[in-house]
Amino acid sequence: MSAIMERKQPVADKLLAQKPTGPRLFESPGGTRLKIRKILVPVDFSDCSKKALLYAIQVAMEFCATVNVLYVVPPYHAYDPYCATERIERELREKGEQKLAALVLQEIPQTLPAAPIVRCGRPATQIIETAKELETDLIIIATHGHTGLKSVLGGTTAYVVRHAPCPVLVVREKEHEFLA
Repeated sequence: MSAIMERKQPVADKLLAQKPTGPRLFESPGGTRLKIRKILVPVDFSDCSKKALLYAIQVAMEFCATVNVLYVVPPYHAYDPYCATERIERELREKGEQKLAALVLQEIPQTLPAAPIVRCGRPATQIIETAKELETDLIIIATHGHTGLKSVLGGTTAYVVRHAPCPVLVVREKEHEFLA
């Protein structure tokens, strides 16, 4: 079996092995629980987006939810009219699919339902459209990604928070951690 196909779960196994103590995540003192069945977590392979994936794994384990991991290939804008834009975008998509499959196999426990999804287009728009199409219950997104912009919320994240069809949990790169 290839390295891509092996599911390595150092972080996920640690999360699964933990015994819950005290109240469960997202449970009120009266026992009312949220009904989260589908989680969408956009990734761009940055450390911050991988951290958002870890949060998504934990929440999914609490609710037996499916984790849909989305990678969006940004549009390739070529200034050269003789450039093969379609070929370049196809190659970027194929590389993204391979990288995403490897990430899902390495980080998400096999016992947790997960689906890698690759789309092409403007990331913010594709995240919102995918959330609507999948009838997502919760989006878990990083504050910023590969661009490294250190604003309070990256442009994509801010757009998603404003336009999402469901609640959005925003994960900061460096902040108080509540994952054990």
